[in-house]
Amino acid sequence: MSEWITGRNPVFEVLKASRRNTQRLWVAQGAKQQGRLEDILQLARLRNTPIEFVKRSDLDGIDPHHQAVALQTGGYPYSDLESIIQSAQDKAEPVFVLLLDQIQDPQNLGTLLRSAEAFGAHGVILPTARAASVTPAVVNASSGATEMLLIAQHNIAQAMDRLKEAGGWMVGLEDSEEAQPPEKLNLKGGIGLVIGSEGQGLRRLVREKCDLLMRLPMQGDIDSLNAAVAGSIALYLARQARTSK
Repeated sequence: MSEWITGRNPVFEVLKASRRNTQRLWVAQGAKQQGRLEDILQLARLRNTPIEFVKRSDLDGIDPHHQAVALQTGGYPYSDLESIIQSAQDKAEPVFVLLLDQIQDPQNLGTLLRSAEAFGAHGVILPTARAASVTPAVVNASSGATEMLLIAQHNIAQAMDRLKEAGGWMVGLEDSEEAQPPEKLNLKGGIGLVIGSEGQGLRRLVREKCDLLMRLPMQGDIDSLNAAVAGSIALYLARQARTSK
C-alpha cells in the first residue's frame, strides 16, 4: 500500500522523521530550489529517495494544493498503546495522552494531532472503527505533526482502563451541568484527555469511564466550540498545569 503526501511542510516532516518507506519524490519543473524545498531535496538525497522533476499537471492530478512537491510513501506507521505509555515512563513524566472518541472530520483530526504534538502529549489514541484515520489529508491538515507523534488505534474504553493502571485520570471534555471548569480540576498529574465526536460528543460507555468531566467556560454569544478548537484549548490547559510550579 502506498500513498502520496503533498505540501512542503508535510513532505519535509515525513522525510525528517524517517519512519516511512519513501518511494519517490516528485518536484514541479521550474520550482525554485530554495527554502523548504531545498531542505526537502537534501533530505530526499540523504534518504536515497529517487527524485523526479515532473510537469505541474502531473502534480495537479494528485492534489491541486501540492505546493510543487509530492512524496510517494508507504502507509502511516501506527504505534501501540504500550509504546505510548513507555514513552512517558522513559521521560519520567506522568502520562499525557489524547483519546479521540470517533472524530470524523479529517481537518478536525489533523488540527487536534497538531495541537497534541505542540503541547507535548506522549501519544494519541484513535478508535479502530467509525472514525477518521491518518490519511494524507490528515497529514496535510496537521502540517506533518503526525510524523512526530505516536498514534495508536485501539478500543477507546479499553485504552482508558489501561491508562488508569498507568496512573492517569481520564478527563472527558463536554459542555454539561456535571462538567466542571478547568480551575476546579487538578490537571497536573497523569491525564487522559478524552474528546467526543463532532455531533454526538462522548459515547455513553466512554463517558462513564471518565473520572472527571471538564467544560470550557465561554462569555460570547456562541454557545459551543467545535471539537478541534475545544480539544486544542483543553490540551493547552493541561500542558500549562503540568508545567506550572
